[in-house]
Amino acid sequence: MLWAGRITNALPAAVLLFSGVMMLVKPAAVVQELVRLGYPEHLALGIGILELACTIVYMIPRTSILGAILLTGYLGGATATHVRIGDPFYFPVLFGVLVWLGLFLCDERLRTLLPLRS
Repeated sequence: MLWAGRITNALPAAVLLFSGVMMLVKPAAVVQELVRLGYPEHLALGIGILELACTIVYMIPRTSILGAILLTGYLGGATATHVRIGDPFYFPVLFGVLVWLGLFLCDERLRTLLPLRS
């Protein structure tokens, strides 16, 4: 169960780290997508720093639950943005589920707090 959780944690962490770095680098495709989503280009730096900070907090074992809470808020905003413009919104929702599923599989305390069976 521990290794399944680690693998499940790695996928959203890798994607979010990549996305955060791309926000900092700001290639033309990222800037174009930000504008299409309704955000001005100058917000890319702040969004990228926020995304990287939340993901790094999530990747540190002692702060992973706080990171998951922060990422839930971040991904909730991404979901709302996609819903607002009429885009499919399943990727941010899926990553949010993977974040919590990975923690659930890795952390005994979380399994005790949220038992799935009696």
